[in-house]
Amino acid sequence: MHIEQAIRDKITDALSPTHFEVTNESHMHSVPQDSETHFKLVIVAEGFSGKRRVARHQAVYAALAEELAGPVHALALHLFSPEEWQEKTAAVPDSPQCLGGSKKEAKG
Repeated sequence: MHIEQAIRDKITDALSPTHFEVTNESHMHSVPQDSETHFKLVIVAEGFSGKRRVARHQAVYAALAEELAGPVHALALHLFSPEEWQEKTAAVPDSPQCLGGSKKEAKG
């Protein structure tokens, strides 16, 4: 099973999101082509209502423990309750470009 699909399945099972986006951002980093190592997740779930950011992140980390212990290097998480999502008027921010590895600019 591909990592992206595993993320979709595990988050859906664990959090029953009302809105869920998975973006593979690996191509923005110094990794081989077709890698599945860097992801951005936008998750809207009733279970996030009344929970602080840390608790929300912990729920995602628990659901994806196997992926985070192995192939997934980074997650950009944007986690909302349904009420927060409904009130949100701005788009989820873009992830910054990676400046690590071979993409780092030479300093001189």
